[in-house]
Amino acid sequence: MRVILATTWWSLLIRGFAALALAVLLLILREISLSNLALLFFGYAMIDGVVNLAGAITAAQSHQRWGSLLLEAIGGVAVGPISVAWPGVTIMRLIYIIAGWSLATGLLEIFTALRWRTRSRGKWMLALSGAASIALGIVMVAVPLAGATAVAFWLSAYAFVFGVLLVDLAFQQRARIGLHRPHRVERPA
Repeated sequence: MRVILATTWWSLLIRGFAALALAVLLLILREISLSNLALLFFGYAMIDGVVNLAGAITAAQSHQRWGSLLLEAIGGVAVGPISVAWPGVTIMRLIYIIAGWSLATGLLEIFTALRWRTRSRGKWMLALSGAASIALGIVMVAVPLAGATAVAFWLSAYAFVFGVLLVDLAFQQRARIGLHRPHRVERPA
């Protein structure tokens, strides 16, 4: 599992930056409407899903495990359009869409971390990102009568924590593959 994350470090980086961008946008738009919140979540879920799909394809091409990346990709690509295309989307429906997506994502990330055979900081970063996703899902279900502003706040807090964890994990994995590549010896001319 470690090798997959090392070869797809760029997907972790893009997902992390997308989460951080979502966090910033939600903080800027404090009094956000339900339709705008649904659109922002749609955009984020689609980016997350497409990048996970690209990571799954990269992992499959290098003959590595790719199942969890594909499941996360399907979840993001499926839930994004549902969040904006569902006729008469209400705050309750959006809360449950976000909760279901974050619980599924969190479980997949924790499952992936548990399959990581070595003890490393990266394993725990991935597990923590999964725990953050699960925490968001629990908060969404526990406070179902929250308005769009409260949902935006919790989603922003989650996106910030998730983004920081993924960016850090991406840089760790990038450094890991950099250490295992053979060094080129420069020959004098």
